[in-house]
Amino acid sequence: MKKVALLGPGTYTEESALHYLGREAFEFVNYKLIPDVFGATQQGQTDYSVIPIENTFEGSVSLHVDTLVHEVDLPIQAEWVYPISINLLRLYDGGEDGDDLERACSRIRKVYSHGVTMAQCQQFLRRYLPHVELEPVGSNGEAARLVREGEDASVAALAPLGAGELYRLQTLAAGVQDHQNNFTRFVLVGPEKPELRRGSRMKTTILVTLPEDYPGALHQVLSAFAWRRINLSKIESRPTKKKLGSYFFYIDIEESLDTVLLPAAFQEIEAIGCQVRIMGCYPVFAYDKEVKEG
Repeated sequence: MKKVALLGPGTYTEESALHYLGREAFEFVNYKLIPDVFGATQQGQTDYSVIPIENTFEGSVSLHVDTLVHEVDLPIQAEWVYPISINLLRLYDGGEDGDDLERACSRIRKVYSHGVTMAQCQQFLRRYLPHVELEPVGSNGEAARLVREGEDASVAALAPLGAGELYRLQTLAAGVQDHQNNFTRFVLVGPEKPELRRGSRMKTTILVTLPEDYPGALHQVLSAFAWRRINLSKIESRPTKKKLGSYFFYIDIEESLDTVLLPAAFQEIEAIGCQVRIMGCYPVFAYDKEVKEG
């Protein structure tokens, strides 16, 4: 059985991996920090890692993208999108608050959560918890664990419902994120292609480094894809970390390497002196609400 490293337990990463990968062919190994997740697969302790790489409202997770680019050699093998519902969890304090959320929140003095999760709940925090101490932790599952082990009803966590079930916490408020259309994109990275069900489409991710002495090189790169009618779903500049003003271009392409047009486009942009690094060619899994609710 293949081993998969992920941030967990009780995290959105774990929920999403279970939803798309299941337990039949994979054994999930939990780590507290993302560098440990990357490291486990890079060092051969696990076969794959699951990495959150982009959120609907926060955009790219720059630290994770830069790790893939600069620090590890782990091709992208799959991608999926998962809905993020953030919930305020606490120990049951025996209070008779009923439906009075403001009254219940007035009892809370501290909230644990991942920093990205807190950033997605600013409206709720300002309205109901302006007085609390916010303490970022390595994962939302870790936040729920700290609430359980602290045995203090005045401490809460912003975390998935699954974390509340795992650590037997009360859901004080559900779906407290600022935007309900909140999704995170995850990638499965590892040295070998896994055996997975067929995705909804294929995608290829590349890094392009432009030649320094070729004016208009980026225009040439984009034109090579445009005239072939190859769709680019994302283009993002990332620093090469070699000198100020030097950038890679991280590009998602809605095509497979198996097509005739894509390798030809690569040849065209390499001909003007660009360097092309293929980060992965992989299936994309669309979110299936019926499977999730079932």
